[in-house]
Amino acid sequence: MFALSCHTQNYAWGSADAIPGFQRQLASGNPVAEVWMGTHPLGTARIIDAEGVERPLTEVSGDLGFMMKVIAAARPLSIQVHPDGDRAQAGFAAEEAAGIPLDAPHRVFKDPRPKPEMVYALSTFDTLVGLRRTSEIVRVLRNLEHPLTKELTESLLDAPGFAGIIRLIEGLVTTPPAAEVVGEVVAECQRALDSGLDIKRAYATAVELAATSPGDVGVIIALLMNRLTLQPGEAAYLATGIIHAHLSGLCLEVMVSSDNVLRAGLTTKHIDAEGLVQCLEEGTSRAARVEPQVVNYSTDVFIPGHEFALSVTQSSPADPAGVTLPAAGSRLLVCTDGAVAVVNARGDILRLQRGDAAYAEDADGALRVLGTGEVAQAFVPAGAETGQLFDLL
Repeated sequence: MFALSCHTQNYAWGSADAIPGFQRQLASGNPVAEVWMGTHPLGTARIIDAEGVERPLTEVSGDLGFMMKVIAAARPLSIQVHPDGDRAQAGFAAEEAAGIPLDAPHRVFKDPRPKPEMVYALSTFDTLVGLRRTSEIVRVLRNLEHPLTKELTESLLDAPGFAGIIRLIEGLVTTPPAAEVVGEVVAECQRALDSGLDIKRAYATAVELAATSPGDVGVIIALLMNRLTLQPGEAAYLATGIIHAHLSGLCLEVMVSSDNVLRAGLTTKHIDAEGLVQCLEEGTSRAARVEPQVVNYSTDVFIPGHEFALSVTQSSPADPAGVTLPAAGSRLLVCTDGAVAVVNARGDILRLQRGDAAYAEDADGALRVLGTGEVAQAFVPAGAETGQLFDLL
């Protein structure tokens, strides 16, 4: 087992105090958006050995196929889609062949991997996930008296269903409406709110987004999307091809080790309209929630698929012998609350407080957690290679 020193990303949408507070540090006043735990080349964690010397995690773990992040959103992230494996491999190969630097602003594919991910809320966490049904979009748009919403409604009635909604998004992204037109639609949303009307929080969301991204086409696209609120301890899975945009809150993300993002709005970063439309796949927030398996009353285990899983374990003096964590192999851990001691099969002890991260390898065997606190653990579920995932119960 090794304590980890993790890379942070200071994107503009990050919170100035959420992650510093989580890590028991003083805030600098600058936004801190993400903490990366894993071996992705754009943010490789470093192990801290017994002598306090740091070196890359890859020296002991090799290239991990999964990673974990802490995300703190003080303002909305971009509306985005992540590619599947085939698109990621083809896109990465094409950009490599074109000689586009990995850190170029217009670079889309940073690696050849897909990027499915799961969000686990550490605070109330708001996000937009997937597309509303045709009938719901029509209801949302028909209450807004504006030529653009009328045009979108008529287009969707002519071509209903998922393909028709994608056509709307393609038109909006490739030929965005003028900023003043977006502002007029937002004014219509505000008028509806003032009259006591909202449909599944569509109008409130548009008004909120316009406050931070005035005139952005993403405000209009958001009207077509489901809004989902997770309470602490709840999780949602975002498969590849599912359009989404995180809005606010603190969460853990577990994902394939990838940074491939295709954006549609609410951003000043590069937008690849054609690539984004090609990546879109059908999905709604109703299918996004992940229900945990409960192990020994102390651990919730979320297994959305074969690529990764997350366990969240609570310990207290009620378990004097400690609580055994599920899973084996390579594991990434973060203490999400309290102060605990993690003990491996050899009896080695690693002490963690809220915000501390660690790496455990297969040779560490089963891990036990003692103390009063909570530990989240990212891992690949046993049986992933064959598709026969293990039963933790």
